[in-house]
Amino acid sequence: MPEDYMARALALAAEVRGHTSPNPPVGAVIVTGDGTIVGEGATQSVGGPHAEIMALRTAGEQARGAIMYVTLEPHCFHGHTPPCTEAIIAAGIREVHIATIDRNPRVNGQGIAALEAAGIHVIVGEHEVEARELVENHHKWITTGLPFSIAKFAMSLDGKIATRTGESRWISSELARNFSHGLRQWCDAILVGVKTVIADNPLLTTRLSDLPSDRLHHPLRVILDSTCRIPMEARLLDPSTPGHTLIATTEAAPVERRAMLVDRGAEVLVLPARDGRVDLHALWAVLGQRAVTSLLIEGGSEVLGAVFSAGLVDKVFVFIAPCVIGGAAAPGPVGGIGVAELVQAPRFRFARIEPIGPDALLVAYPAADEENVPA
Repeated sequence: MPEDYMARALALAAEVRGHTSPNPPVGAVIVTGDGTIVGEGATQSVGGPHAEIMALRTAGEQARGAIMYVTLEPHCFHGHTPPCTEAIIAAGIREVHIATIDRNPRVNGQGIAALEAAGIHVIVGEHEVEARELVENHHKWITTGLPFSIAKFAMSLDGKIATRTGESRWISSELARNFSHGLRQWCDAILVGVKTVIADNPLLTTRLSDLPSDRLHHPLRVILDSTCRIPMEARLLDPSTPGHTLIATTEAAPVERRAMLVDRGAEVLVLPARDGRVDLHALWAVLGQRAVTSLLIEGGSEVLGAVFSAGLVDKVFVFIAPCVIGGAAAPGPVGGIGVAELVQAPRFRFARIEPIGPDALLVAYPAADEENVPA
């Protein structure tokens, strides 16, 4: 069976996911006519070479007359780096396979047009579903200015996130929790409410045993705290905790509490209030302006209820553990007021269901967002 070069390019892109933002993670492979791989590359951090350039550098003169497989349409404008299309043309590549089109308005088919105008044969669509999922956060941010927002929670078979006494560690398996840390590795920021910080005292860092510490990406910690009541001894405020913390608050927060948090090394962002709480739409706008392309929402239930009600969820990861907790007083994952009628309920479409150890992982997208949902 012939080697799947695009699958190799996707694997290269996945390796740098979380390290290229706000640029998308991209992989490229260059193959000669006899099927020999002579060049490989992945996008470097901002300002560094893109995947195509890395692969061309590796291939050298062997790129002339060769075929390139790239996970995202090469860019055709001058930004932090020169256009990749120009480098591909100059290198003498004869054919380019592109997994998916770049929805950046400055590209969006123009990269393909530039290659074809130079006489290069272009084929689009190999492994498109996987490629689109790799860059979905970039596409959301580059077209709307807002972060791609992922709601993540774990629950029992009967939809509980804790027992009636509040015990919640651990509903999901170690494998599921490790997968969750993989999500942190990919995302620019992670969001929780202050009640979660008070109850659990989390670190909100990325912990993956199979990666060295210098390859770990710790997302920006965003804490919703309208009155700055987060404990000063919280572990995520400890200067030794890797990463940075942003406290999203309102004018209702005492000035002295804000100053204390700044002294602890946190950034305090004062935002408009809505119903006495941080205006989520205002927060999303600020995060987008700061080039936060992806936001992982981990809870608690009131925060999840608020983001679902505000229509801010772009994707859902739900881990379902094979246990039944029961009890009318045992909490569910999504709080808030909720809808009064089923017709008001936000609808989602399952993209896939897969086993993660003993648990099941459900991945879903808003049903109304058909264009952005991997088929």
